[in-house]
Amino acid sequence: MHDTESLLAIEAIRTLKARYFRCVDTKDWNALHDLFAVDAVFDRSYGHAVRDSWTGEWTPPLPPEPLLVHGRDAIVAMVRHAVADIATVHHGHTAEITVTGPNQASAIWAMSDELRDRRGRLILAGRGHYEDTYRRTEDDWRIATTRLTRLAIIRGDGERL
Repeated sequence: MHDTESLLAIEAIRTLKARYFRCVDTKDWNALHDLFAVDAVFDRSYGHAVRDSWTGEWTPPLPPEPLLVHGRDAIVAMVRHAVADIATVHHGHTAEITVTGPNQASAIWAMSDELRDRRGRLILAGRGHYEDTYRRTEDDWRIATTRLTRLAIIRGDGERL
């Protein structure tokens, strides 16, 4: 892959992930659906826990089996169920995008999110990373896998993880 092709792929992936954040926050489920590969996998295992950088322990402990959601229909249904009735703000930052082949790429995105109930009360504010892989299809780049890990969680009651 030439440098120009790599740069074009990186910019397409950057736009794809920006759309992901916007679609989740604006509840645009149809557009969100189109961002994933048909056989995409979303790893939910780490989304509600924080890893202690000194001990390596997770609080709360991770589930005994990975929490994987398979297929874009199931992923959109899961996201919709999780956030349809709350206000969300997601920001992705400092993308580390690597084109690994003519039709493949990976990325790590620093992220922050905030979830509030209908009265504006904080449910959760988090900081962490998305680790994604991407695949170019006939139509465009799509998210093939995604995993959210957290460095910090602040809950609405003020508890910090």
